[in-house]
Amino acid sequence: MPWQSIRFQRLLPFRSQSWRYYSHLNLNPLNVASLLALHPTTDQENPCVRVSGSVRTIRKQKHCAFLEIGDGSTVHSLQAVLHPDQAHGLSTGASVVIQGLWRPAPPGKEQSHELQAEEVTVVGTADSESLKKYPIQKKFQTAEFLRTVPHLRLRLPLQALLARLRSESEFLLAQYFRDRGFLRVQPPLITSSDCEGAGEVFSLDTTSPVPTNQNDTAHEESCFFQKPKYLTVSSQLHLEAYVPEHPKVWTFSPTFRAERSDTPRHVSEFWMVEVEMRTESLEEIMDVAQDVIRSLVRGLRHSPFLDELVAAKRSWEKSQTEEPMGDAEAISSRWTMLEEGSWPRITYMQAMQLLQTSMSSGESDFVHQPRWESGLHLEHERYIADKVGLGKPVFVTDYPRTIKPFYMLPSVSKQNDSGTVPKTAACFDLLLPEVCEIVGGSLREHRLQELRGTMQTAGPDLGRGSSSDGAKPEDPSVPKDGGGNLDWYVDLRRFGSIPHGGFGLGFDRLLCYLTGIRNIKDNGVIDTVLHLPLDLLHSPMSMYASFKASKQRQKGDLYVRPPTRPF
Repeated sequence: MPWQSIRFQRLLPFRSQSWRYYSHLNLNPLNVASLLALHPTTDQENPCVRVSGSVRTIRKQKHCAFLEIGDGSTVHSLQAVLHPDQAHGLSTGASVVIQGLWRPAPPGKEQSHELQAEEVTVVGTADSESLKKYPIQKKFQTAEFLRTVPHLRLRLPLQALLARLRSESEFLLAQYFRDRGFLRVQPPLITSSDCEGAGEVFSLDTTSPVPTNQNDTAHEESCFFQKPKYLTVSSQLHLEAYVPEHPKVWTFSPTFRAERSDTPRHVSEFWMVEVEMRTESLEEIMDVAQDVIRSLVRGLRHSPFLDELVAAKRSWEKSQTEEPMGDAEAISSRWTMLEEGSWPRITYMQAMQLLQTSMSSGESDFVHQPRWESGLHLEHERYIADKVGLGKPVFVTDYPRTIKPFYMLPSVSKQNDSGTVPKTAACFDLLLPEVCEIVGGSLREHRLQELRGTMQTAGPDLGRGSSSDGAKPEDPSVPKDGGGNLDWYVDLRRFGSIPHGGFGLGFDRLLCYLTGIRNIKDNGVIDTVLHLPLDLLHSPMSMYASFKASKQRQKGDLYVRPPTRPF
């Protein structure tokens, strides 16, 4: 029986004799968010409740003690008033269960009600006497230092909010695709190919050093994988295998890239939403990408996440801690800009002309000269997002084929100013202000001979290995480059290929934009920095270095080198 249906007027006279009986009726403790939303109006309506959580702060006085309790259900803390004896041995980080009366707080308090504790149970203590103390304290702590304790950083109110936001976003995405007839599939994470062709992959090596009395052949046969295997950088190629039977498919899975980029926009492991569907229109794919993001934002609007993000930002403005978030009003404005109006769409050629004009007029002084064959650098993307989008996302289409992967379908290009027709791909990138590219998509080359030609142009290392079926290079049934580990991909064109296309959405970057988090490593996940030595993480010198670096750099970032690839 839920406690709300109990008449407290009948229980109060017998509370001292029937406490255990009432506790039995209220077996499930309330979370902090539900309790803060409860506002009894009279003394007779003061419910006896039970709440569990962790101690965020504690203030011990002569006659009472004040605890701030949090459980991740809200960024706000619940204040509990304890007798000094009940607070004995409690410290920040301890896990407790408190039973008591939920009563109005004295006038002038920020919290309208407070919990008058009658029974306090310490579920888990936080050791405050040893050399290794609980590191999350109510004091100045840099984002860099918090990245050294990612397993404990998750207990921060903001990190708990980000975890709930991620969970709700995943549900809304699944609901969106299900309502529109998309089939969710689970492509493999261990693959034999590099989808992007950039070589930034993590290699799986299960071998041991070759014994002196064993030849290379015998050692190779003892390996777990007989051929090179890698962690996936994208599920796109495998999604294409589903399209002949299922017109619309999608997946949400982790991807891995060994990209040596020390920036707030890059991590080695991140999550992507990838979509593949039958279509001959690049515009249709862009419409779906736009609708996915808008639907997600509208769904989040119906939850308290935006209000909590603004409240979290304002609480940082009042404190002395380093701000990991953007301006509170800017966060609200971002959500509005994503929901309203149309998103501009320009071609790569138009973007390049815009950049070159800005450079020649002296309006901008780019570090990288905008050139057709060089692609768009981060500074170029930011300029386009600011000047063309004016706060809204911008689609940039028809990039040069030479800077895009082999699987993209050629687009119908128009003449440039010199009268030539450049070779472009039917592709697009979606640029957001500040975070820049979050979506990349294209139409796929569905014709067999044309795909074989682009694979030959890409080079013999495209497939990362020899032909899987043992065919000779001169065999006309396979590309002359051997096909590598992509023979199965060529088979998709050989046997009943159809026009199709899709896109990949960087889920973590999108959440960074929605929440105002400036560094993707602070986006509510346990980063690979967890594997650093503990004596380094907790040494005073590392804390000082973290503090000094944060003062010297506006956007601090702790870089962890990925493992060296064996090829």
